[in-house]
Amino acid sequence: MAGDEHDEEADPGAVEVTEITVTDERMVRRAVRAAALGNAMEWFDFGLYSYLAVTLGQVFFPSGNSTVQLLSSFATFAVAFLVRPVGGMVFGPMGDRIGRKKVLALTMIMMAIGTFAIGLIPSYTAIGFWAPVLLILFRLVQGFSTGGEYGGASTFIAEYAPDKRRGYYGSFLEFGTLSGYIGAAGLVTALHAWTGADAMEAWGWRVPFLIAGPLGLVGLYLRLRLDETPAFQRLAPGAVTTTVKGDLAKIFRRYWRTLILCVALVGAYNVTDYMLLSYMPTYLSDELGYSDTHGLLILLGVMAFLLLIINRIGILSDRLGRKPLLMTGMLGFLLLSLPAFLLIGQGSVPAITAGVLMLGLSLVCLLGTMSAALPALFPTEVRYGALSVGYNVAVSVFGGTTPLVITALISATGSNLTPAYYAMAAALVGVLAVALTKETAQLPLPGSPPSVATEAEAAQLRSDFRT
Repeated sequence: MAGDEHDEEADPGAVEVTEITVTDERMVRRAVRAAALGNAMEWFDFGLYSYLAVTLGQVFFPSGNSTVQLLSSFATFAVAFLVRPVGGMVFGPMGDRIGRKKVLALTMIMMAIGTFAIGLIPSYTAIGFWAPVLLILFRLVQGFSTGGEYGGASTFIAEYAPDKRRGYYGSFLEFGTLSGYIGAAGLVTALHAWTGADAMEAWGWRVPFLIAGPLGLVGLYLRLRLDETPAFQRLAPGAVTTTVKGDLAKIFRRYWRTLILCVALVGAYNVTDYMLLSYMPTYLSDELGYSDTHGLLILLGVMAFLLLIINRIGILSDRLGRKPLLMTGMLGFLLLSLPAFLLIGQGSVPAITAGVLMLGLSLVCLLGTMSAALPALFPTEVRYGALSVGYNVAVSVFGGTTPLVITALISATGSNLTPAYYAMAAALVGVLAVALTKETAQLPLPGSPPSVATEAEAAQLRSDFRT
């Protein structure tokens, strides 16, 4: 299914074996660092908001019912995701027209500005109604900019990496995701322990947001030092339409089946991702009465463990294929979510750790594989745009709304097992989507020539082609 649209065109995957790209490992590593840092910063920003949801609800919304404050805070969290598809529709086609590097530099600047500005907003008690208005405004800036981030960063790494190691290099993008979450969780945990609840609400929450400014400058510097990807440089003049409207029309007209598949994969993946990495600390503290610090420390330990193995998952996806790893992750959430939440509900540190680890091991199979699998769905001429549209529609509808939806469902049903059922429903969709996806491990990206790590591999490939 994923490749049906490629047949409708003048075979964008057809390339001459003489066009083989021999990658420069030094440049590949620089590209991976620059892309992963941006992803780390994105998830540092969003992790901060998730882990500080209770505090931000108290700072920016009128006092009263704590559940209403939390729902208001998560609604503001979700607002940023409503504009992500718009950002994807603007930045994605722009990245296909003017290049991946320039657009990724622009998204980095906007992300840093949006996050830094949140740290400067006065509280509700200081300026009243304008406090939540400004919070929503800068969340919209964050959401709009991140609409062009993941599609561009994953495209950037995929187009630089050799075909046989795309899974390994792609896994560093989600290494950045986990690093961002760990940085956010670690900083918030340290601030809670150091300042105490009153000081945290008064000023401590601002510190992590203000750190985004310097981080953004570092990321911008790394991205501006890079060359454009080899695949984009080889793109024939005129291959991409000259207007955003034309680019989007082409994507929706020719690749709508693959877009649906992309939305299903990303939607399932993001529900489970946000449930565990963003919502879990709030679930432990708000629903189970666990202390903020202890809940974050448990999640921090599990994420640190996942960080140690995520690149191994990427290597496995290169050897075994993307589909086996993706299917393992989806089936893990389908079969283990309920037992995991039953364990978490027992409340002891060993039980919570075991439950979170069960979910984490399922998630890392997706984290370590998805960044290589998704760019291979689309050909070079529309890759950035199509992936940005598909990814951000899924994240907007299913990912960013996860904390809000789960909180509302728990409030409505009174059941603390609601997150498990929600994850299982998402995983069922994911299982079907993976089953319909074509295997792409060790194959050239659609519309690009084969990419190898050495001249010897290139010579062998030409020899094999001739015989």
